Amino acid sequence: MALILNIETATKVCSIALGKDGKTLDFIDILEDDYSHSEKLNLSIIELLATNNLTFDNLDAVAVSSGPGSYTGLRIGSSSAKGFCYGKNVPLIGVNTLESMCHLTSCEPGLKIPVIDARRMEVFVAIFSITNQRIKDDFNEVVTENSFSDIEGEKYLFGNGAAKLKEVFAHNSTIHFIDDIYCSARGMVKIAEEKYNLKEFEDVAYFEPNYGKEFYTVPSKKTTK
Repeated sequence: MALILNIETATKVCSIALGKDGKTLDFIDILEDDYSHSEKLNLSIIELLATNNLTFDNLDAVAVSSGPGSYTGLRIGSSSAKGFCYGKNVPLIGVNTLESMCHLTSCEPGLKIPVIDARRMEVFVAIFSITNQRIKDDFNEVVTENSFSDIEGEKYLFGNGAAKLKEVFAHNSTIHFIDDIYCSARGMVKIAEEKYNLKEFEDVAYFEPNYGKEFYTVPSKKTTK
């Protein structure tokens, strides 16, 4: 039984939600083409708390998306979450991004495959049952028409990396797509409550998200003399 602030910044979506006793009390989802997390995350949190006549002192814990996902987004989200936890001496809860996406959708009998874009034809994925039980741990997949062929049964793909795969699987009758599902802190609420009750907390000082792959920068085109 807890009031938990949930922070989701693993993709371009900047999302926060207040969860009370495992139910979504209120939320803000900011969907933009560019990353706006650094400008809008903390202001949105203050707005959400104020709208619900709450302050940071009312929070029992803070939950944050632990990846995989965008290096920049996850860094911003985890830094804010750790700062709040340290300042108010409340627990930090890490929630797997792919798992939380499964709590945003339902489907016919089959398997859930949440998909996060990892550039080009690479994606971050995991396999879950229709009841959101994990079947296969997170992995990176460079998608071809043979991807997921070793997985029997109907498969439902969703997330910000799914749209670019539709053409690849156009002739695969076992793969279906669920549109308009994006990373949102609403999907974290139930998981965060369960982890709070089990006291599955992160070490605030040493917590690091799972970025899915190494961060890299584009080399400068400028020449040095």
